[in-house]
Amino acid sequence: MTTPERERMAGELQMAMQRSTMFTVLLHHATASKAGMNVTDAQCVNALSLDGPQTPGRLAQLMGITTGGAITAVIDRLEKAGYVRRTRDPDDRRRVIVELVEENVAEFARYFEPIRRLFRDRLDGYTDEQVAFLLDWIRRNNEAMPQIIEEVRKLPDPL
Repeated sequence: MTTPERERMAGELQMAMQRSTMFTVLLHHATASKAGMNVTDAQCVNALSLDGPQTPGRLAQLMGITTGGAITAVIDRLEKAGYVRRTRDPDDRRRVIVELVEENVAEFARYFEPIRRLFRDRLDGYTDEQVAFLLDWIRRNNEAMPQIIEEVRKLPDPL
């Protein structure tokens, strides 16, 4: 049963998450700009950092851009800047794999040091059980996000 207090807290939590998302987007714009990239390019670097080498098609799908010219332009820019390299899939030489150039990405990663420091400082004030709860909560949200993004992409365009 939902209580008025729970409804109030749920609404406040939703607004706090909305604000957090806004600040995250602004942070990614700031870090991408510092590195001389646009946000899509920076998020491709982020995806490769999180999930390892990927095909251009997988990166395009994740970023919500076309598998032809758009992702090729992103990879071209990142390759020219020295952040990624194209390699051939050893199991299928026709397939291209995009992978990070780790030593160059380390320079980009330094722009995220202030947020890493903040997270570590904030976590110091929580118990292991509280951190485990937060980890579970964010993992479950992250698991749901690809479906939510796909749902939003399928919504009708405005008139």
